[in-house]
Amino acid sequence: MSASDNPFYTALALILGMDSDLIDIVVLSLQVSLVAVLIASALALPVGAALALWRFPGRNGLIVVLNALMGLPPVVAGLCVYLLLSRAGPLGSFGLLFTPSAMVIAQVILVFPIIAALTRQQVEALQHEYAEQLRSLGLTQLRMMPTLLWDARFGLLTVILAGFGRASAEVGAVMIVGGNIDGVTRVMTTSIVLETSKGDLPLALGLGIVLLTLVTLINALAHAVSEAAKRRLG
Repeated sequence: MSASDNPFYTALALILGMDSDLIDIVVLSLQVSLVAVLIASALALPVGAALALWRFPGRNGLIVVLNALMGLPPVVAGLCVYLLLSRAGPLGSFGLLFTPSAMVIAQVILVFPIIAALTRQQVEALQHEYAEQLRSLGLTQLRMMPTLLWDARFGLLTVILAGFGRASAEVGAVMIVGGNIDGVTRVMTTSIVLETSKGDLPLALGLGIVLLTLVTLINALAHAVSEAAKRRLG
């Protein structure tokens, strides 16, 4: 087999040649995942911190549910969003189904419990560590929240990066609510599934290489942040 007939070499040529179809898919994937993670973080960080700082009836049950939702199957999340956004659903009038907005909603649902649960763990650990100082300052839980979140910022950045990795590698939910429409809702993971089923291995391989590179960079960044935090504390 010559180099020109090898799907791997053809995939590299698509990447290096900045193939327009490949670039469009990658850009949309990053846009959807970044927006989803930003929204999920804005909601999950205060929720996780609140669960760590306040004691109220049913708190333990909420923590158990939140931890369980960290393993929420993507297809279940996609089905729930589909039912909400379909014409017969309560949000059907907004016409969001099979749009990037629907994909963002599905990814927010998947990422939110991960960030919230891990935020609770980190903030609760810091609260116990600084318990005497916090009591001596007479801070309320509301005033503790921004202080502890800021102190945990390096660990929380790693948590957010983990959420982004989950969102960018997700396929089931976004395929259900996005429909994998060419030029509209086609992202890397759904394109890999489609192109492989069609036998277009070069494009599928090219997207796979980009996705694997992206996930590797995210993990490398998370590791670097973690090491920086250890050096700072040490």
